[in-house]
Amino acid sequence: MITIDEARGQVTVEGPNGTVTHPLASPEAFKIVSDAWIRCGWDTKYVYSFSWMGRPIIQLPDDMVRIQEVIYAIKPDVIIETGVAHGGSLIFYASLCKAMGKGRIVGIDIEIRPHNRKAIEAHEMSSLITLIEGSSVDAATVEQVAAQVKPGETTLVLLDSNHTKAHVLAELEAYGPMVTKGSYIVATDGIMAQVVGAPRSAPDWAWNNPIGAVEAFLPAHPEFVLEEPAFPFNEGVVQDRVTYWPSAYLKRI
Repeated sequence: MITIDEARGQVTVEGPNGTVTHPLASPEAFKIVSDAWIRCGWDTKYVYSFSWMGRPIIQLPDDMVRIQEVIYAIKPDVIIETGVAHGGSLIFYASLCKAMGKGRIVGIDIEIRPHNRKAIEAHEMSSLITLIEGSSVDAATVEQVAAQVKPGETTLVLLDSNHTKAHVLAELEAYGPMVTKGSYIVATDGIMAQVVGAPRSAPDWAWNNPIGAVEAFLPAHPEFVLEEPAFPFNEGVVQDRVTYWPSAYLKRI
């Protein structure tokens, strides 16, 4: 049980090993409250309330700001994203490329619904976006995506389609070779492991999730390391992201 006492400025956690109290102004308290907020946000579908330049984005704003920091630092020539949905994240990444004067987006989905395709293709950012319809792990789809990357281009990949362990592992194997040294492949939505038992979850999410795929992938791929991108600016005491994407950033070294 968690008790937040604003009057005393403290957070108390009661558990099987006893009771622990932290000052409200501590990173420990921030993590406890953030984890509860993340779970509450999952239950209430909080992320289903945001859009970017007119398109639903269905992402935690914290994650969008953090990936923006990574994109600006790397300035990739190509950003590949599996999973399109309404296209909001594609538009977000394209708008960053537009602002930087560099980069383009490749979006892949097994089904791009006609109304979503129409809206994406009519958007101001459409000239920077290529849509590919097909399973992200089919050889023909992977070949199409690879053809979008020119020799010597810096590439960043985000995996946000089917989040089962097997599918994400197959995506890591397929798209890992496209990631350039110093860039990342990001296996999003590892939050699944944290919300088992919540509405819209399944019992097997405890193991059947993107983190499980990352853990299976890394031992066979020493060219990648699990590495949290450093905060480019931080005058506070919090050192960790508030995120739906824990253990997500695999850096090619």
